[in-house]
Amino acid sequence: MRRWNGWGDTSVDYPLPESALSFLIERLGQGATSDDAALESVLARFPESRLQTLAGVSTDPLPRLLHTHGQSLPDWIALRSGRIGPAPDGITYPKTYEQVREILSQAQRRGLQVIPFGGGTSVVGHINPAPQDAPVLTIDMTHMNQLVALDEISRLAIFEAGAKGPTIENRLSEHGYTLGHYPQSWEFSTLGGWVVTRSTGQQSYHYGRIEDLFAGGSLETPQGTLPLPNLPASAAGPDLKQLVLGSEGRLGVLTEAAVRIQPRPEREDFYGIFFRSWEQGLEAARSIAQARIAVSMIRLSDAEETLTTLALAGNPQLIGLASFLLHALGAGEEKCLMILGITSKRATWTEKKASAMEILRSHGGIATGTMIGKQWCKSRFRSPYLRNTLWEHGYALDTLESAVPWSAVAALRKALLGSLEGVFQSNVVPLLHFSHLSHVYPDGASIYVTYLYPRQQSPDETLALWRAAKDAASEAIVSHQGTISHQHGLGVDHLPYVQFEKSTLGIQALRTLSQSFDPLGIMNPGKGWTQSD
Repeated sequence: MRRWNGWGDTSVDYPLPESALSFLIERLGQGATSDDAALESVLARFPESRLQTLAGVSTDPLPRLLHTHGQSLPDWIALRSGRIGPAPDGITYPKTYEQVREILSQAQRRGLQVIPFGGGTSVVGHINPAPQDAPVLTIDMTHMNQLVALDEISRLAIFEAGAKGPTIENRLSEHGYTLGHYPQSWEFSTLGGWVVTRSTGQQSYHYGRIEDLFAGGSLETPQGTLPLPNLPASAAGPDLKQLVLGSEGRLGVLTEAAVRIQPRPEREDFYGIFFRSWEQGLEAARSIAQARIAVSMIRLSDAEETLTTLALAGNPQLIGLASFLLHALGAGEEKCLMILGITSKRATWTEKKASAMEILRSHGGIATGTMIGKQWCKSRFRSPYLRNTLWEHGYALDTLESAVPWSAVAALRKALLGSLEGVFQSNVVPLLHFSHLSHVYPDGASIYVTYLYPRQQSPDETLALWRAAKDAASEAIVSHQGTISHQHGLGVDHLPYVQFEKSTLGIQALRTLSQSFDPLGIMNPGKGWTQSD
């Protein structure tokens, strides 16, 4: 069963070893713990639905609560404290394209606002209702999750947009294929959600980002159906698929998507590589990307993340042995860990590994085999559960991300970490923060920052620290000409900063586009770009 106020399934926990908890207490002190709001009490005072009877729509409090918030830290604070805020007035679960069309038609006639809902994993406020007078109807795509067609000759698969990551991979695996799109939310997020937020998978260097995989589909809009033909290429004007990518529910509901698939890899391994400094690792990552070595993933942690990762693993003997060996090889306190993925056919795997390792060694890389890589792979979708455990021990966690050209990576990383330090120092609150390169490209890389701090005595104080940190970090990003979002979309949290990237004229064009498909402004208002049309 899905957690109503945290991450993932209630049957899965991520316990903190005693040594890991001691590490956190040493760094951050004791966090403030308090009893979370009970589900029963939240439901007892849940706002009444403003919807009149509507066929196929649930107005019961529990399903509405489960569709009220995503997975951002502000969402967690709201849910854990019982301060729910605006809620959808009804939830509907279409099973056919025709039902989606009828829902949008009724929403227009009745003056309803509509929020498309995939897996509910947004960390920037995509699915949260905005305060408004009109009733809000959430369209949950859960039941539209089927494999519609498989074209093995063209290597195209068509899925309904509500299909989640495991469903997609299981169905493709039956035929020997993979999509290979693995965001950290893979177990719960949906194909439709990936497309409309321009999602990036952990192995996108090999498989491609979702815009590389998305070949076509169908969008139901308030003005009618927008078909997106599955064409390998076209010079017939602007590509309409690009309008849907990153549209965040503002134009309509994506009902199906055609995706480019590949045969399942014959061999895949993940290696742990240590560098004596982050600068060495950075140059090694850039060299591999610009040499276009066909690895599947390069993830480079800074020294603080490397230390924290090893500490939270909770195996002091293994950590001690690894530290001893690395010290003997000249890697000291500034050592940084790279996870390198190689995904290939057996015939080319050895050559790819040799080419990558040659570059890594030339930059001082110390290869340690696959033990660390296997551990990372084992926990790649389990680690988000750590947020639940940390919260219960009194710690709040959030992340920041951007992408810039290689020439700006080091400066932006320093500015991001420094912006957080300034906020928490001025508020006299301990901070643990670290970063990694999560994706690399020939011309640049993404920077992913994680930070933890003790929960404060009140939810308002905890939230105020988050807001100050978010604003300071966002200012650092735009001042270094970074994207305000590399892989999470815009939602609400990034909206104040999108104009720095899109420009006034660009925002105006997006508003005009929205009016073309949604003249009454019923689709997910206030998300992605402002609704002040």
